[in-house]
Amino acid sequence: MEAEVGAELCFPQLLNSSCRKPTLAWPEALFLHIMLSSISVLTVALNLLVIIAVSHFRQLHTPTNILLLSLAVSDFLVGLLLMPVEILLNTSCWIFGDYICCLYSYVSFIITSASVGDMVLISVDRYVAICDPLHYSSRITERRVKLCVCLCWLCSVLYSSVFLKDELSQPGKHNSCYGECVIFVDFIAGTVDLVLTFIAPITAIIVLYMQVFAVAVSQARAVRSQVTSITLHLSLPLPAKKSELKAARTLGVLVVVFLICFCPYYGLALAGDSVISESLSSFVVFLFYFNSCINPLIYALFYPWFRKALKLIVTLQILQPGSCETNIL
Repeated sequence: MEAEVGAELCFPQLLNSSCRKPTLAWPEALFLHIMLSSISVLTVALNLLVIIAVSHFRQLHTPTNILLLSLAVSDFLVGLLLMPVEILLNTSCWIFGDYICCLYSYVSFIITSASVGDMVLISVDRYVAICDPLHYSSRITERRVKLCVCLCWLCSVLYSSVFLKDELSQPGKHNSCYGECVIFVDFIAGTVDLVLTFIAPITAIIVLYMQVFAVAVSQARAVRSQVTSITLHLSLPLPAKKSELKAARTLGVLVVVFLICFCPYYGLALAGDSVISESLSSFVVFLFYFNSCINPLIYALFYPWFRKALKLIVTLQILQPGSCETNIL
């Protein structure tokens, strides 16, 4: 009987302080490993292609693509670092100690915050491009966008450092047993985090894209009806380029998919741990991470330049001299 009990523990030699192993059956655990590992590898590969494409081809060095590059970096890190650890947490015991657990939580907070920040910046970029196209090129420059991206990541690092200050100073202080990785967030900190990384950004994204949608619809109607009245032209904002409208639709899909995957993640915080099962909690976390795999697929579906760049990368044509000057658009 003791051997049977010991076999269910993460560390059998620590009978009184060891966590129990996950109760997944062997076939279920194997299927979960294969499926989630495949998603992780696909996420890393697809986002790496986006990073290479935008970084290599000079024609793609635009403000909007710089924002997509930042988002691809965060998605790449999700697939490379967060997904494998999440697989481990759901299928086996935590064996890497309290410090690595704390580091994982710290990195996950940074990446999550940076992803949200990137989405807000993308929404702002589309808002200016569609609602104020006359001043877009002067207001949204590569230099300013790069600065905003750097500030976004820096703020994410500083915010995560403050938010996890207690955990970083005393790793593992809230673990109830050996073999688990738990980060405790008190009510006040959780409320602040909910407002700063969910309610405020999501509200900003929705408001900005509602404005973009409204202006895009009005411009499309004006074009279809072939409005020529000077008075009506003066009452409408200067029409945006067709390419900008197409980019707004594509990035709108990106934002909608992000919201679908992101909202349940923070919905857990609103619902409370007492009404959420462990399996549902794990599903919601993986849904949020799965968004990092979907984003490059959206680029491939809607952006011809990404498909062309993908072909050049896979066939190793980017290794040829002067390939960075290739006409990709």
